[in-house]
Amino acid sequence: MTKISGIQVIKSYVKTLAEKPGVYRMLNQEGEVLYVGKAKNLKKRVSNYTQPNRLTVRIQRMVSLTHKMEFALTQTESEALLLEANLIKSLMPRFNVLLKDDKSYPYILLTKDDLPPKVMIHRGAKKKKGDYFGPFASPGAVYQTLEILTRVFRLRTCKDTTYNNRSRPCLQYHIKRCTAPCVNKIPPEDYDLNVKMTRDFLMGRTKDIQSILARHMQQASGEMHYEKAAVLRDQIQALTTIQKAHEIHLDSLKNADIIAGVQEHGMTAIQVFFFRNGCNYGNRSFFPNYGANQTLKEIMAAFVTQFYLNKEVPPKILLNTKMIEEDWVNQSLEDHAQHKVKFIYPKMGDRYRLIEMAERNAKEALAMKVSQKSSQKKILEALAKELGLPKVPQRIEIYDNSHIQGADAYGCMVVSGPEGFDKKSYRQFIIKNAKQENLKHGGDDYAMMEEVLSRRFKGAEKDNHPDLIILDGGKGQLSVSVNVMNSLGLEHIPMVAIAKGVDRNAGRERFFMPGRDEFSIDFQSPVMYYLQRLRDEAHRFAIGTHRAKRERKIEKSVLDTIPGVGPKRKKALLQHFGSVRHVSEATVRDLVKVDGISRDMAQIILDHLR
Repeated sequence: MTKISGIQVIKSYVKTLAEKPGVYRMLNQEGEVLYVGKAKNLKKRVSNYTQPNRLTVRIQRMVSLTHKMEFALTQTESEALLLEANLIKSLMPRFNVLLKDDKSYPYILLTKDDLPPKVMIHRGAKKKKGDYFGPFASPGAVYQTLEILTRVFRLRTCKDTTYNNRSRPCLQYHIKRCTAPCVNKIPPEDYDLNVKMTRDFLMGRTKDIQSILARHMQQASGEMHYEKAAVLRDQIQALTTIQKAHEIHLDSLKNADIIAGVQEHGMTAIQVFFFRNGCNYGNRSFFPNYGANQTLKEIMAAFVTQFYLNKEVPPKILLNTKMIEEDWVNQSLEDHAQHKVKFIYPKMGDRYRLIEMAERNAKEALAMKVSQKSSQKKILEALAKELGLPKVPQRIEIYDNSHIQGADAYGCMVVSGPEGFDKKSYRQFIIKNAKQENLKHGGDDYAMMEEVLSRRFKGAEKDNHPDLIILDGGKGQLSVSVNVMNSLGLEHIPMVAIAKGVDRNAGRERFFMPGRDEFSIDFQSPVMYYLQRLRDEAHRFAIGTHRAKRERKIEKSVLDTIPGVGPKRKKALLQHFGSVRHVSEATVRDLVKVDGISRDMAQIILDHLR
């Protein structure tokens, strides 16, 4: 499709477009979404694409590929912005700024139920009763805080089933990380005080806690309870140290995110610091994907909108640079969060020092990313030379199969490239056609590979083809794979099969490629180490996939055999306990807390499982 025909396609839509807010999608001939955009006035915005002289080279290319457009009208401009961000996250169009951040952020939960409260790390929906504190930027940040809490306040962290079945203190009590309320080693009122101080600590009231501890320490000392006084003294000292490390010392900035972006070497790094209750809850680096010539202002606006789609929005956000359409972004965040959100651009003082700190971290993260990319580029160049590839591979696909004596057979695909492993592109294939009786003897591994490659490449777009295929296997797997690719007209894609060394010795692998004799690679070579990493990642993914599917199948079959346990009760049990093993470890008292489980039914379940 030429550039002119793309413009003509767009012009045909402009004639009938309404002058209202909404979202538009540009699609290519295969139906792939190229770009998602929002507009305050759809007619005016889309008509801009019909003037090629005003468009960048990148946008001209996008227009030339456009074969069709789709539109969605919205009630307000902020609705259009939020819909655009949601569609970008779900469709991942190649011409949009893309934020690869689909992970949920951890919280610390202080529970509230029939048992003494515990502290725990929590991800996902906030369905459990209790107080949630966070989000924390990384598992490291939340684990560090949890370690502080257990060291200073000694609340329990055990599962409820473990708590109910204890008859003596566990290891956590002996290493002074828990006060063992399970066996009454601490009076309830003292444990309640520890719970209150934990809550106060997580809300940033460390000075109040120190005053309480100091008062109790003096009281214990006056009553000659010197051991208790020593414990309280240690808690005060620990809190003093923690306070120095975690507090911002800015009374006006209790809850805020600090966001700083830097752009160098054709890449952008964005650093986010989470501050909650006056404490630093950690930081994370992001490297958005974007097109050439996009400014930092454009990237930051897209980042902020997409970042807060599935996260709580703080009342204040400090930034180091302005964003395009800032009022629009601000209004959409306020509509999403249901409270006022203020963008702040500090130029001096303590807040500016926080921005400087975030900028320094962003620059360091970007320098490290550039260095890693350079190292990855060198190893890919060395790989291309070692294997005699026509070009340096940008997309490598690694294939492995997994089954146990023919049962639950799966094929798996792992993807790697200049940015490392691309986990969003991993795929699983449930084997449908390989003969189970042959799998029991390992004889149908070839059929598995044939099925996986056929399903992967049949009808696949050329843009999504790899530059190198790596197979976990030997001559047989390679021969089958060559036949598949030849039948699909894809014989030009290079393939290499990696067979395990003698006695499965890592470093002594044998390599097979079409039209080339069997060969080996120096076991001390960086290329050898890189290929081992790729193969091991594929093996890990295949085994993990197989194990997860098998465990779900086992859980399903075991619970299905219990009289009186139908789909509704089974779902309630698994949601409450997480697994069949935890159900079997529960007591009758635990089970009756699940909706739909009576005391008699609880006994039937335990009798059956045990």
